[in-house]
Amino acid sequence: MFAIYFAKTPKLLPLPGPLSGMEQHLTNNNGVPWTIVFTLTLITLLPAIVLSMTPMVRLLVVFHFLRQALGTQTAPSNQVLMGLGLMMTWFLMQPVLTAVDQQAVEPFRQGQISGIEAIERGADPPKHFMLKYAREKDLALFSSASMIARPKTPDDLPLRVIVPAYMLSELKAGFVIGAVLFLPFLLIDMVIASITTSIGMFQLPPVVVSTPLKILLFVMVDGWHLLASSLLKSF
Repeated sequence: MFAIYFAKTPKLLPLPGPLSGMEQHLTNNNGVPWTIVFTLTLITLLPAIVLSMTPMVRLLVVFHFLRQALGTQTAPSNQVLMGLGLMMTWFLMQPVLTAVDQQAVEPFRQGQISGIEAIERGADPPKHFMLKYAREKDLALFSSASMIARPKTPDDLPLRVIVPAYMLSELKAGFVIGAVLFLPFLLIDMVIASITTSIGMFQLPPVVVSTPLKILLFVMVDGWHLLASSLLKSF
């Protein structure tokens, strides 16, 4: 009975050409699957890339110090500061993005290079950007911690060493700028506290008087323009 059943069962036909060539499409630069893979990977890693490989860390740290120095706990809101940081990051990273497009994206679209080579080429411009602002002591720290052979030039360092070193350097730069930014507002707080204490107004919190004065001073000197100009010139 089983022999008769299998004898009457039609044999599976071979897959048609387009389906049988799926493997070729996966290895082809112009194939849709490669484009989907790269797009999904980029979307998934984009937040981490923006926070770790761009000036975003320095900008957000400085904005946080500014808000603390002014005494406004929620103004500007986190969304506003994040949006401003993203736009300034996009502006500062425009040359790097252009280089990535010219060296990796366009050759890959035209089928001149493979996907792996496109990734390697696309990592070079951000790598050079981070090496420009990463401190040597931070690079040496992570290079020794990773126990890799000492390279001849910093360009030979892997990204797993460059990225954390760059983030540490950006954190220090942000704290330095924030500390300098804090000093004039701290002086206003000290003066107001001394005045209110000397005239016997112990029940009046100095913050009630100093916060409007600090905001007024920041607006009068066009603080946002000065801050943005200083941050842009620091890169």
